[in-house]
Amino acid sequence: MAGPEGPGRSGRPTLAVVGATGAVGTVMLQILSQRADVWGEIRLVASARSAGRKLTVRGEEVEVVALTEEAFDGVDVAMFDVPDEVAEQWAPVAAARGAVVVDNSGAFRMDPDVPLVVPEVNPHAVRRRPRGIVANPNCTTLSMIVALGALHAEFGLRELVASSYQAVSGAGLAGVRTLREQMSLVAGTELGTHPGDLRRAVGDRTGPFPEPVALNVVPWAGSLREDGWSSEEMKVRDETRKILGLPALPVAVTCVRVPVVTTHSLTVHARFEGEVTVDRAREIIATAPGVVLFDNPAAGEFPTPADVVGTDPTWVGRVRRALDDPTALELFVCGDNLRKGAALNTAQIAELVVAER
Repeated sequence: MAGPEGPGRSGRPTLAVVGATGAVGTVMLQILSQRADVWGEIRLVASARSAGRKLTVRGEEVEVVALTEEAFDGVDVAMFDVPDEVAEQWAPVAAARGAVVVDNSGAFRMDPDVPLVVPEVNPHAVRRRPRGIVANPNCTTLSMIVALGALHAEFGLRELVASSYQAVSGAGLAGVRTLREQMSLVAGTELGTHPGDLRRAVGDRTGPFPEPVALNVVPWAGSLREDGWSSEEMKVRDETRKILGLPALPVAVTCVRVPVVTTHSLTVHARFEGEVTVDRAREIIATAPGVVLFDNPAAGEFPTPADVVGTDPTWVGRVRRALDDPTALELFVCGDNLRKGAALNTAQIAELVVAER
């Protein structure tokens, strides 16, 4: 069996992509075809109902195999793009068979024996993985953390307040289908003058969302947690603390779903240890790996999901110092939640793992 110390016959490591037919898996195959080719065999793994399908990766058709223990034989790195419950069951199986698992689900993110890694922020963390698993952060966290991490390294973060504007693809293919269906239902209708107009037009076709998302914003993402917080909000808090190594960082987050297909946005209010200047903040952002500064409001230039979708970096605009606090900055950030927010960061972690050798 090939493992972390034993590449396959090609002389290069073998990669398994688990969940290759899903929304993130589809983007992952595109990314693997675009990045430097460090892999030997790329094995595509999915549920039994998808086995036998053929997908294109690196310009070649590859047949999908069913998720079984044997699917991990000879695998060096296994990237999981699957629901939490699937990862909980199968990631330890893959690790036991010699693969280093890079998991994109939420199953292991807060496990103290599983590093939570963003290569631009804490690449060193990948080296300690006693369970053989490395976790990928939530897409909302990833849309913000690369820029925030660069600012923290310079100024020392001491408090964070954020609001997210999350695309429907964060809820998977079902979220995208729901928005498109709702848009067709409301097209040409007169809405916006009476309570309940939109709900009546959409009916029970709300999909994974508690309210209609077409022509609307929904101040909720995830499931209910203690004291009225949502699971998505708690993820942003807990993951930011873990990635930055700030376990007591005060964090307040409100997550909002918006009628955008792909790319999450956030407003960020960040307080630091001492006084900050906009000029220095802009310099840090402009030179940080994986970040684009796009900030000229006088010319109408600031990032929006329409600008950012399909790109890899975090885009940052509206950089300004807080009106009443010389230690705080205000930012607006956008990041494609299927690329850097999921598939790209997973691929970067996997490349870090094989670079160790």
